[in-house]
Amino acid sequence: MSTVRNVAVLVGSLRREAYSRKLAKALIPLAPASLKLEIVEIRDLPLFNQDWEADPPAPAREFKAHIAAADAVLFVTPEYNRSVPGALKNAIDVGSRPYGQSAWSGKPGAVISVSPGAIGGFGANQHLRQSLVFLDVPALQQPEAYIGNAHKLFDEQGALTNESTREFLQKMLQAFAQWIERNRPR
Repeated sequence: MSTVRNVAVLVGSLRREAYSRKLAKALIPLAPASLKLEIVEIRDLPLFNQDWEADPPAPAREFKAHIAAADAVLFVTPEYNRSVPGALKNAIDVGSRPYGQSAWSGKPGAVISVSPGAIGGFGANQHLRQSLVFLDVPALQQPEAYIGNAHKLFDEQGALTNESTREFLQKMLQAFAQWIERNRPR
């Protein structure tokens, strides 16, 4: 029996009906048995403030503990102005501080960008990857996941209805499971 790896899923958008949130929820049943995906909410995080690094507010401590306990991280994000939403950047900052005590360090990661546009949030995906390099998060390189035309992929209840997208995401999650095993801290 293989070990089940816990994956913290961070949704970049705070909007309840966001395509990125719908996709993150759709990923949970698509994941292989070796991965347990759990959405870790970022909506209640205070804005990072170095003044409270020594004694962070409870939501920041709890968030950082969730990330630290995970075996890997999966970012599912929209694109805002060719980058990630401010709330996701804030979550990254909260989890990485104080310097030298990052909850992200060494955790295998993956990025899925989601957009109603045709290029699927390419800018956000690439910009997030820059931060992951500094955070020492080895990010899955292939397959890259840019999910475009998101407004056409879900039914009224938020279920993923596009079969080719579902198949791609299953393959991507299989590759991520292998990536985690190759890159997890020993």
